[in-house]
Amino acid sequence: MPTVRAAVILAVFLAVTLILIPVQWLGVTLGLPYRRGFPHVYHRFVAWLFGIHIHVIGAPVKNRGTLLLANHTGWMDIVIFSAVMPLCFIAKSEVARWPFFGTLARLQRTIFVARARRSETGAARDVIQDRLRQGDTLVLFPEGTSSDGNEVLPFKSALLGAAELGVVTVQPVSTAYTGIHGIPMGRENRPLFAWYGDMELVPHLWEALKAGPLDVVVEFHPPVTATDRKELARRAEAVVRQGQIRALAGMP
Repeated sequence: MPTVRAAVILAVFLAVTLILIPVQWLGVTLGLPYRRGFPHVYHRFVAWLFGIHIHVIGAPVKNRGTLLLANHTGWMDIVIFSAVMPLCFIAKSEVARWPFFGTLARLQRTIFVARARRSETGAARDVIQDRLRQGDTLVLFPEGTSSDGNEVLPFKSALLGAAELGVVTVQPVSTAYTGIHGIPMGRENRPLFAWYGDMELVPHLWEALKAGPLDVVVEFHPPVTATDRKELARRAEAVVRQGQIRALAGMP
């Protein structure tokens, strides 16, 4: 039954996605207003289809450009965050070259950054600031990679220069994969859904769909400020780590 369930989900996902890609492509190409909200509607459907039950604590900052700093557990975070609210992502440049998923990232107006090239950090900062001035909500994963979902890795500050001037709203957000089939999840089961290390994306997607419905806690914390980007990274990391610890422990 898990294999049949996963096959049906994957077939519906591919069919719906291929139908909707031209719709979003037209919106992005022509700059149509719906291009911002359409991925949100799409990912709400994908979260429902995949059986991702999202429990939101707190509230995101609205009505102005906001930089969300979040821990990263894998590809499911894209579905989870985008299902919660309209937003875009900041991702490493390699994602743009991924077959199929790179296309989806571009259609969500993702900002691609070559993290290994310091010369491009300044240009990326300017693009991020410009998008925030336009009112976009951007998600940055400062860990620079994904984890197994049991801990928060150290936050890197390289791309936080856009927030140094204090004119950008920075809001930490913690995520925690807390349950499977409605039952609290132990740390040994979290890698069933966490995509990290040298895991292949497609096989992991298949195994995650077979594993069953997932419960996720997303907590929006109060915005933080700091005098420099390194201090901002430290403060956001501490807040996000505590939020994940509370969620994994089942604490309100």
